Amino acid sequence: MKTILGSTALAFCLMVNASFAVTPTGPDFNDTGDILARSTEHTDIEYDIMVQRATQAAIYYMSAVAQVDFAKATRRAGGDYDTVLFVTEPFGSEKGFLTANDTTAYAWGTISAKDGPMVVEVPPMSNKVDYFGSFISAWHVPMVDVGSKGADEGKGGKYLFLPAEYDNALGTAEELAAQGYIIVPNFDTHEASFSFRPTLLNGATHAEAGEHAKGLKIYSLEEAVSGNIEPTHYLDATDLPYDCLPYYNMTFIEDINDVVQGNPIREKDRAMYSMLQSIGIKKGEAFEPTEIQKKAALEGLELAYAYMQKKFITEGETVAPLWVKDGEKLSEWSFWNFGPQAGLGFPFEDGDEILIDKRAASYFYVTFLPNKLGGATFYLTGLRDSDGNMLNGEDTYKLNVPADVPAEDFWSAIVYNMETKNFNRGVDRVGASTKDLDKMVKNDDGSVDVFYAPNLDNVPEGYEANWVTTESATNANDWFFLFRLYRPIGEDWFKNWMLGDVINISNK
Repeated sequence: MKTILGSTALAFCLMVNASFAVTPTGPDFNDTGDILARSTEHTDIEYDIMVQRATQAAIYYMSAVAQVDFAKATRRAGGDYDTVLFVTEPFGSEKGFLTANDTTAYAWGTISAKDGPMVVEVPPMSNKVDYFGSFISAWHVPMVDVGSKGADEGKGGKYLFLPAEYDNALGTAEELAAQGYIIVPNFDTHEASFSFRPTLLNGATHAEAGEHAKGLKIYSLEEAVSGNIEPTHYLDATDLPYDCLPYYNMTFIEDINDVVQGNPIREKDRAMYSMLQSIGIKKGEAFEPTEIQKKAALEGLELAYAYMQKKFITEGETVAPLWVKDGEKLSEWSFWNFGPQAGLGFPFEDGDEILIDKRAASYFYVTFLPNKLGGATFYLTGLRDSDGNMLNGEDTYKLNVPADVPAEDFWSAIVYNMETKNFNRGVDRVGASTKDLDKMVKNDDGSVDVFYAPNLDNVPEGYEANWVTTESATNANDWFFLFRLYRPIGEDWFKNWMLGDVINISNK
């Protein structure tokens, strides 16, 4: 049978070639021989394929890697699944988070419904603290928001995660919803994470936000039904060197393996999962790549990182100019270019297409996008100075922040390391905000000039309190801004207000 199929296939190819032999259509039409010759020159085509598949796997799994690193960082800090982590003061430079802010005492954690349905109980808002945040799936898809802007409307609630294979043994979704549970929609993984930003009310402190986090409870549905709920484990991470950043070394490939082992293979991911076996990843088996697989994986990962970095800094890709008139830029400040995804809840899907590149480019530098993008915060991204040049770690820059920033709560302008998308490590101050104004020198019009530089050499004398370093503890770094407006005033605030560009004042 094998010989017959081979002869038939050969005859068909000869027939096709004969029918087209008199009508060549392009310069490469008769290059078949050259292609064959070139293909035999490859010394290790299997290795080349490994590199290609590692590259595509890293891009495809970027969002899931950004999620699984929360669980791994929690274990390194002494917690595990079902641990509630919190801080009693905002993050400093010792923390490793993708573009977190330095003004919030977050609460966060990760659960797994691999062994059955899980419940996360969110406390009601108090006269001191309201939560703004989301639950995300293992693929970083936001499923439901919490707090006064979320599903519980500030009343608190029991959010129930039913895995796809749940057999209704403890009640159907409808029956459980009737009992008061908030059924989390579109939960097609086993792992889920949450990160809640406390909104401080009536003069509340960050310490009080930390206490509010202790109202969060995590337990299984089985415990709830039996009435025997184990106490939730709380971990104060204020003084812990918590680091959930993705690193572009073998730990990234290990992260992909952890995603595969900890979650079901979704129908939409089967083709990409099949390719993972080239670099040693297979569900249900230990990850023990060969040295060649490791080398290929790292080579592919390097290319993937370069590709995502290019997406990040290329105008119109990950970010796009905010202030534009008649097709011309009025400013170098950009907004997050999510397109229709913001209104759809960030599934990063469009019809039959998974938006692989757009998803990767987004989660390359952000985490925990909300299910419903509201007006709680707006993020301006600054990559370039007023001359259109990328911000670098050697020069000195000045940003004038007007007195009339249209933010009901406050504004902040934070430096992020271009390589890691995290704070610069080992520094005392990573940004400036409204909350620093009482210490900073103000201009006569109420505005404030903030200086960003590796050191004080080019910062005007007397403006030390207005300076934010762009240098880590070890070296100067290329960097970028996020300028946050907390609770922008009105939906059209950007139509009649514009933030000036950052100016390079080196040697001026």
